[in-house]
Amino acid sequence: MSPNQKPAAALTSRTALNYWLPLQATWLMMAVEGPFVAAIIARLADPKINLAAFGVATSLAWIVESPIVMMLSASNALVQDKIAFRRLRRFSTVLNAAVTAVMILLLLPPVFRWIARGVIGLPEDVARLSAQSMIFLILWPAAIGYRRFYQGILIRGGKPRGVAWGTVVRLSTMAATGVVLALAVRLPGACVGGGALGIGVLAEAAASRFMARGLVRRLRSQSDEECAFGRALTLDKIGRFYVPLAMTSFLSFSVHPLTSFFLGRSRMPIESLAVVPVIMGLAFIFRTGGIAVQEVVIALAGDRGEHKILLRRMAGTIGLAGTLGMAAVVFSPLAPVWMGKISGLSPDLAGFALLPARLLVLLPFLEAVLAYRRGILVRARDTNPIAAAVLVQIAMVAAVFWLTVGPLGMIGATAAGIALTAGYLGGNGTLFILSRRGPVRS
Repeated sequence: MSPNQKPAAALTSRTALNYWLPLQATWLMMAVEGPFVAAIIARLADPKINLAAFGVATSLAWIVESPIVMMLSASNALVQDKIAFRRLRRFSTVLNAAVTAVMILLLLPPVFRWIARGVIGLPEDVARLSAQSMIFLILWPAAIGYRRFYQGILIRGGKPRGVAWGTVVRLSTMAATGVVLALAVRLPGACVGGGALGIGVLAEAAASRFMARGLVRRLRSQSDEECAFGRALTLDKIGRFYVPLAMTSFLSFSVHPLTSFFLGRSRMPIESLAVVPVIMGLAFIFRTGGIAVQEVVIALAGDRGEHKILLRRMAGTIGLAGTLGMAAVVFSPLAPVWMGKISGLSPDLAGFALLPARLLVLLPFLEAVLAYRRGILVRARDTNPIAAAVLVQIAMVAAVFWLTVGPLGMIGATAAGIALTAGYLGGNGTLFILSRRGPVRS
């Protein structure tokens, strides 16, 4: 056990809740990020085209950053001593450089035009604005990887509140940048969104490193004799642990461009591309509690999995609360208020978004269950089932999209609601089957 980590035997429901609440607050604040930026874009010139372009740009940026996203879970699970810290930091730095190079390659005009026009099938004006928006996101992937590495150290070291404060810095910077770019610089809406997100995450990365400085000093003060875990943590072991996680995030993030691909070929494509980011932002708000469960489980499950029952019960309760909360919005008069007045959609687009939003109501519960199972496996350093489950999830999404957009001829946004829910059901079922392998390993 790391000297930075509280003894597993001390775990109580209150301790687990104290870990979860700051992480939930972090994800909840991040959930506000998308709707906030979308609301700014919706109030600028040509909102429909700019919302669609911003959605495409962020989807592509997410898939580029995807290999580095699981660094949070990796540092939470593996940074147990000074040597492990150094080796995983070196591994993270190489990944950060690689995803930045991919981002630059993607933005080369011939490459981007082939993806935007040839693969996704975007109209010319949407493709042009998407490329402009992505210029502001070049450093986004590396900044994400850097801050998630140190956020994992904060969580493992018993300081999850530091993660929440970093997000406060991110949102404050993002909001200020968005207002300045919209009012003073007068950029197109899609560029305002890209600039606000890009600068905000750079500020959060710096804040995360600053808040982790005490834990880093403690790690560096250890003698080599205290670093038995780190000495055994070879590059090969890090790779075998992390590659399935990278595959998991890559495949998970590919849902976004996959969705854009099918929406672009569906009935009412521009309307669907415009409203899907809004309804996914709403669903994300209620998924945040479940997403936060994974890092709590990694940190607190116990060396022998002795706290699994407590954490499983907590995950189920959080997921059910999220689904009921989302249902209370999308099946009530609050739905048009959110879609229209808060998100800034026109009345016709707000009505268009209602059915797709209702089809996503199970996602918060499914997210919490999935996060619990993933957390148990990461704690056990058994990551292969996680990659297998997300492979099934993405295959289900693609298959259902093909059926609903193709032979059934559904409107794109409605097809998205069905396909994404089916994918979560498939991923959960697969992980349930593959994860029944006995107690958690130390």
